[in-house]
Amino acid sequence: MVDNAPRVPGYTRHEYGDRIGASARLRAGAAAAVMDGDRLLLTKRTDNGEWCLPGGAIDPGERPAEAAERETLEETGLVVRVTGLVGVYSNPDVVVVYPDGNRVQVLGVVFRAEAVSGEAGCSAEVSESGWFTAEEAAELTVIAGHRPILPAVFSGELYFDPPK
Repeated sequence: MVDNAPRVPGYTRHEYGDRIGASARLRAGAAAAVMDGDRLLLTKRTDNGEWCLPGGAIDPGERPAEAAERETLEETGLVVRVTGLVGVYSNPDVVVVYPDGNRVQVLGVVFRAEAVSGEAGCSAEVSESGWFTAEEAAELTVIAGHRPILPAVFSGELYFDPPK
């Protein structure tokens, strides 16, 4: 199944299918779950209009936790410190298709993080940022890779994709 609903011109989209990830490259990424009391920081992507945890690709020579901190700063202007692990995710049934044609299955590491300084804002990659309770986040259109992780973020449990 292909997600062809145009939300943003030149948008990033998803393809779905049994083990479709075998037809794509594997890309390592990291994200930060930043809490303020019972509210989680989420960002709205400019490339597809969907909400997600701040994060992105892990650069060569970079630790995953460093990538989560760097990406949060780049995307939101908020300086964070990683404090722990939420979990690891990768769904072989979902491929991310970028406007340049690159197709990837994401292998993501999500970290718990705390705000150190600054305020969450917007960037070239983020059109909105906000703090949401579990109930509010459940009403948002969250990217496919992050949707199943949110309950673990809010509950404090460890997350992983179990084998089929």
